[in-house]
Amino acid sequence: MSDQKNYTYAQAGVSIAAGNALVRAIGPLAKSTRRAGADADLGGFGGVFDLKAAGFTDPLLVAANDGVGTKLKLAIDYDAHDGVGVDLVAMCANDLVVQGAEPLFFLDYYASGKLVPETAERVIASIAEGCRQAGCALIGGETAEMPGMYAEGDYDLAGFCVGAVERDQLLDGSKIRPGDVLLGLGSTGVHSNGFSLVRRLAADKGWKMDRPALFDQDVILLDALMAPTRIYVQSLLPQLRKGTIHGLAHITGGGLLENVPRVLPEGCHAKIDAGSWPLPRLMAFLQAQGNIEPEEMARTFNCGIGMVAVVSPDVADAVKEELYAAGEEVFVIGTVEAGERGCTVFGGGETWSARGEWSATHNA
Repeated sequence: MSDQKNYTYAQAGVSIAAGNALVRAIGPLAKSTRRAGADADLGGFGGVFDLKAAGFTDPLLVAANDGVGTKLKLAIDYDAHDGVGVDLVAMCANDLVVQGAEPLFFLDYYASGKLVPETAERVIASIAEGCRQAGCALIGGETAEMPGMYAEGDYDLAGFCVGAVERDQLLDGSKIRPGDVLLGLGSTGVHSNGFSLVRRLAADKGWKMDRPALFDQDVILLDALMAPTRIYVQSLLPQLRKGTIHGLAHITGGGLLENVPRVLPEGCHAKIDAGSWPLPRLMAFLQAQGNIEPEEMARTFNCGIGMVAVVSPDVADAVKEELYAAGEEVFVIGTVEAGERGCTVFGGGETWSARGEWSATHNA
């Protein structure tokens, strides 16, 4: 008889049984995201999508991947996992729609040192909710249990989304002209960018996350900060199919200042009036807590605008009304002018707590 110890994967910290149980638990969540072209069953080595069944005739495929960033640390620290999956889908699906693409299917990657099925199921349930909001199918993913790679209780997320657009409807900025109008679609909060600064402020200022927010006594501060990123897909797709939109910019890291130029052609410069929409109270709170200059706000946070649509002036009013009817807050925030490819955000002496007139410019 050998006295050598018999090793198992479980002794190394990986539970195959827990992983299998999670797959069984999330199966119904995936099925809830079914759409034309995908049956959303899990368990195979890959997911299949049928473009013909989805109704496309001459499609281009568009792909995007992203994460949630350090917003996950707040989710982990305060057991607030029920919205981060929506954030994950939003960061990918919104990046597809800016190119005119309809999100078709989504895959997630969930990694932790030790799988906690209850937490994973809450996260994946919110991913499924995001997929339903975006109209895409959750057709697969990966759950990785890697002892020693993550601190106890930590996990990380990545998302991968593929969409399609008919060849003649691709948004590439070529239709944008000086004189076009910039429509800003309201955000639902910080979304998923700037949280390294948010967390630094929280630590330095000693915020009580479980207390009512100073700027709104009806809202718990943690809930305000963790509000999921808005998914703009369903309200924008009808406009894209009608051809009323010349360009779209998803306002993520880099804020208005750095994201709007990404969709502009050479010779076009966006001018954005920061006084043309109300700065949300959450954003004003962050600015005041950090004594953040307006120029820094414009390149760090979305400041209340999560998506910018570029439209011709003759349809601006109609598009604004139709987006409003679709559930969006919509503001006319500026225009496209002739000039170096870039963006300028400006404001008066009372805009964003400025001490005088100000402007910030980023040239791409």
